[in-house]
Amino acid sequence: MAATLETDLQVAIELAHGAGKVILQHFGRTARLTKTHAATTNEAVTEADRASQRFIVAGLKNRFPDDGIIGEENDAGDAITCEPARSGDRVWVIDPIDGTNNFVAGFPAFAVCIGLLQAGRPVVGVVYDVCSQRTYAAAAGHGAWLNDQPMHVLTSPLSDCSLLMLTSNNLDPAGRPYSFAQRWIAQNVWKIRVMGSAALEAAQVAAGVAHGAVTVAGKLWDIAAPAAIVLEAGGVITDLMGSAIFPFDVTHYAGQKVPFLAAAPVAMGTLLAELVPSPPSRD
Repeated sequence: MAATLETDLQVAIELAHGAGKVILQHFGRTARLTKTHAATTNEAVTEADRASQRFIVAGLKNRFPDDGIIGEENDAGDAITCEPARSGDRVWVIDPIDGTNNFVAGFPAFAVCIGLLQAGRPVVGVVYDVCSQRTYAAAAGHGAWLNDQPMHVLTSPLSDCSLLMLTSNNLDPAGRPYSFAQRWIAQNVWKIRVMGSAALEAAQVAAGVAHGAVTVAGKLWDIAAPAAIVLEAGGVITDLMGSAIFPFDVTHYAGQKVPFLAAAPVAMGTLLAELVPSPPSRD
């Protein structure tokens, strides 16, 4: 592995851990706000999100001043952060708190996500489960790790023991539930789990806990970091039609939806067959 990616990974881990400490200072004592720049009026944000992103952005700019940055918030809270690279093709993608509604409610399932795209491809990813202090991390060519243990996706076939991760928002643009979500929730063969954090759900695929994870209303910051981890663990990342998401053109990214499926290769065909009849729009 190129030494620079190993250094990048260590910096990202340190910043994620530091941001976790910032977040915990607010845990249990912060109010739920709503984003003024969101497509929907009820999308949650807190001062902890903004404090976490300020911490991460400052650290990245100090270490990598020429790299671009995309983040879920800006400091004023009225737009996302989208700063192009001064030179080169490296862009960091940040979700300061993935699982904000969990955070506000006091439910300890939320993460700090820091990913690096190079030429639009995920090459470094950190998903830090703040309350459990589990660090899911990977760099291209370096493998995927849960703290100090290597991670690999499942190689066993789908069965009545299989877990599938599903995010809580499973409505199409018309406000109707997708047919695959209805089928999955109605059956009791595959075990459906909803954590409320797209990144943590995808990380379970990398960790060999779940065969697949589906997010229908995610954004780039929900997938950039876990994609690097899932791919290094031997998994596959596609959109819900089975098409490649990466390389991703970050030029002028403004928060458009990026639906995705993260899966073990052994389960990918079956899961795509479930999803393809009713894919969501990207807008």
